[in-house]
Amino acid sequence: MSDNPEELKAQIKKLSAQAMTWKMNLHDLSEELPVNWETILETAQKTHDAYAALTAARQRLAELG
Repeated sequence: MSDNPEELKAQIKKLSAQAMTWKMNLHDLSEELPVNWETILETAQKTHDAYAALTAARQRLAELG
């Protein structure tokens, strides 16, 4: 993770878009159940990971002030 605030802001923008994509994938999956129920855990984990990365980047930016 970068220590440059401007680079970190750009990274946060990308991470936010990725997190939103996984959020929508999870939402779409839930609406289509029981179709593709086998992918629930994988999709949920990827959504969790995306939001964890986004949260960490935001915290790092806050630390940099």
